[in-house]
Amino acid sequence: MSPTTQGLLVLLVTLAMLLSGVPVAFGLGVMSIAFLVFFQGFDALRVVAETFYAGLNDFTLVSIPMFVMMGAAIGSSPAGKDLYEALDRWLYRLPGGLAISNLGACAIFAALTGSSPACCAAIGKMGIPEMRRRGYPDDVATGSICAGGTLGILIPPSITFILYGIATETSIGRLFLGGVMPGLMLTGLFMAWTLFIIWKRGFRSHAVDFRYSWKEKFGSIPKIAPFIAIIVGVMYVLYGGVATPSEAAGVGAALCVVFAVVIYRMWDAKSWWQILRDTTRESVMILMIIAAAVLFGYMLTSLYLTQTLAQAIADMHVNMCGFFIPPAAIILMTSPILLPIITAAGFDPVWFGVIMTINMEVGLIHPPVGLNIYIVNAIAPDVPVTRVMWGTIPYVLCMFLAIVILCVFPEIATWLPDTLMGPVRTR
Repeated sequence: MSPTTQGLLVLLVTLAMLLSGVPVAFGLGVMSIAFLVFFQGFDALRVVAETFYAGLNDFTLVSIPMFVMMGAAIGSSPAGKDLYEALDRWLYRLPGGLAISNLGACAIFAALTGSSPACCAAIGKMGIPEMRRRGYPDDVATGSICAGGTLGILIPPSITFILYGIATETSIGRLFLGGVMPGLMLTGLFMAWTLFIIWKRGFRSHAVDFRYSWKEKFGSIPKIAPFIAIIVGVMYVLYGGVATPSEAAGVGAALCVVFAVVIYRMWDAKSWWQILRDTTRESVMILMIIAAAVLFGYMLTSLYLTQTLAQAIADMHVNMCGFFIPPAAIILMTSPILLPIITAAGFDPVWFGVIMTINMEVGLIHPPVGLNIYIVNAIAPDVPVTRVMWGTIPYVLCMFLAIVILCVFPEIATWLPDTLMGPVRTR
């Protein structure tokens, strides 16, 4: 059987597996073992355990459960609610100020969690009921939260960037820096569209004479200030060369847990158990996908399918993965295949990582899967899913616009890492 035929068979079986709803980690693992046995015989099983273990034998992976714990600690506390209320008190005078506050809260929460579903759920639980109570259109209320949640995998620290850096051997520090300006740009595009549509519909969420006092505005800051300080501190030690990503993640996670416990009096065992349970569940899921993806990559390489698949993907000029599987699996499965094509064409790996991440964001709010859509629907079950989907379409177009802007001006992603860390030396 030729590599082309083998590659086509692998592609068809992979798509069938993804569409079947089987957990990605188990599906990739079983499929990889099956193809190795089918094409190379049972002797190929001798390397399965070693390859699976090698996929997790990387100290950098320690940062993943630590960043997940940061998100779990914040998500299990009222920190998201306080952050949301603080921004509302400062931005309420803007048309659609509450929606703008939600997007701003999502951007800041993204820097605390690095997780899109966590960001979407935490801010959506407060933001959507409040916006609907004040009369915001359902499509704006739900669509803005869906879109704002996607910032969790773009604004650093981002788990997606960590996985991409591991898979492609790209500096995680440079990737984090590369995501800052595009993340702010995309947040600005989301806010601009929200301001426009609210202005066009002539909607105001507060009475004309309503105003918060300066005491109320500044009174909202003390509880969220420690968490903002954590963001600044983690960024400083990462980009200042003080600590590795794993060390920075560990300190950040410890501080988030301590502040959540002290500020919000989360002393009971139930609160601790929820933080540890959520951290363990999401971390194990991600790490299992990593190990299975490494085994999948070994299978492609050993069957000489990598270059065949890379060329086929390059010829197709499309990416439909985001319709079916989560960003972590997409990054680990496709980036090692696509990176040689990108670097051979002279593109910057950091820039490509940012572009790829924004593509993954589109998949998070685009049917048929669109994880954030279903998270928002669970928060507001009386809003039809179709209405939520229509509310996300303008924000999907904002993401496409961001990709076009980054293609025309790649320096938006590369300027900050090149300025702070120096340009990458070519071999």
